[in-house]
Amino acid sequence: MSAATGATGPIAKERFDAAGRRVLLVCVAGGFTTLLDQSVLNTSIPALRETLHARPADLQWIVAGYSLAFGLALIPGGRLGDVRGRKWFFVSGLALFTLVSLVSATATEPGVLIAARLAQGAGAGLVNSQMIGTLQDVFEGQLRARALGMYAVTGGLAFALGPPIGGAVLAAAGPEHGWRLTFLLNVPFGLATVALAARHLPKPRPSARHADLDLVGLLLVGALTLALMLPFVRPPGWTGWAAFAAAAVLLLGSLAWWQRRYARTGGHPLIHPALTRSAPYALGTATAMAQFGSSLAASLVLTMFLQDGLGLSPMGAALVALPSAVAMGVASALAWRVVQRFGRRTVTVGMTGSALAMLAGGLVAHWASAAALPWLLALLQLLGGASIGLMGSTNQAYVLRHAPAEAAGVSGAILQMAQRIAAAVAVSALSGVYLRETAGGGGHRAAYLTASTVCAAVAGLAVLASVLAGRATARDRREEEPVALRRGRTPVR
Repeated sequence: MSAATGATGPIAKERFDAAGRRVLLVCVAGGFTTLLDQSVLNTSIPALRETLHARPADLQWIVAGYSLAFGLALIPGGRLGDVRGRKWFFVSGLALFTLVSLVSATATEPGVLIAARLAQGAGAGLVNSQMIGTLQDVFEGQLRARALGMYAVTGGLAFALGPPIGGAVLAAAGPEHGWRLTFLLNVPFGLATVALAARHLPKPRPSARHADLDLVGLLLVGALTLALMLPFVRPPGWTGWAAFAAAAVLLLGSLAWWQRRYARTGGHPLIHPALTRSAPYALGTATAMAQFGSSLAASLVLTMFLQDGLGLSPMGAALVALPSAVAMGVASALAWRVVQRFGRRTVTVGMTGSALAMLAGGLVAHWASAAALPWLLALLQLLGGASIGLMGSTNQAYVLRHAPAEAAGVSGAILQMAQRIAAAVAVSALSGVYLRETAGGGGHRAAYLTASTVCAAVAGLAVLASVLAGRATARDRREEEPVALRRGRTPVR
């Protein structure tokens, strides 16, 4: 479904054909529906807490449990899609997500909502694990980069638009019913996307060359994901932390040993060797983790500060966050032009801007007057959204360039799982930092400064990883050039 090619190579300007546009529409709609869910919920947390009389531990499970289940489903879903075909896993995952949204909307106890959120996360993970693989299967070359970029932009916009949408719903319906309507928003979008997916996604094309699922690898990855994420969803105390850390190290070692053993016996390991050997893939994934975790945590802490600290209504808080969504959309649309001129440095510059905006937000909140503060924070949201719009889709496209075609689903799933682990860690840790600071008598402004500084530090790690990824990519390119020249072809830039 990519543009036609001639004997002398691809034509100068590639366009999506009609079938390609339909596939892209389905993937973008599925991604938007499932990723919007969590960012909308952030605005609804205070109302939900009052209606269900939820304890802090319940709120941690409601918010972070979705990411936990999402992350657990990604790699198994990606591998199943690689081996068995992607279409019906996409459809079934989205149908589960949509059905359980009704359960979430009608929950009367925190336990019911927690269980529903876990099921929603599993369905969303199964859906999203098919999307990147589908786009890599259907498109090639420039069209693939553009399609992956649109998918990444959709995810970023979903997170940025969530607070304004949630605030508008709460303002219109009131807090008691508004948070329930935020879950019901998923239903019409989900049903429409299921119908479009069943009609327009390509027929399943299982891989005959890689028909083994590597079940032991799947089990080890699932256990490792739990060991990494669970302690942040429900902090276990020092003894528990030590036990989870030991379990994670043991599981990671066991996974590495098993993958080597499985490959030696002629099987196709879950994690493709090309991924483990690629420094640009690993460092680009680390960049995405730090960016995703810091951005999601910063958004949640900002919402808490605006409502609990400044006393703004959900709609008022949403209006402060709205410039981020607008700037992200505009910057994402222009990012390809910036990349053409500056290359991979676009990721580093964008991430630096995001880190500085987070730090400036904390400083402004500490020193500015109450009257000026919402306006100043909205301006910083504009700058931060533009920065993420420049680097988000760009980084994803660079990361996935290093994935072989037969591991398209797993490579995208690993990237998303890493982001979900980062989200669970950052959201749990940073919301805990903010709540402990306020409970300790430091005040909301001091708490927001502390949390924003930590978010900026995490974003700074993304800047460092991006710089190292750029150097690793340049080094790999220099090593490839002599080989390419000996073979009589031009090395790929």
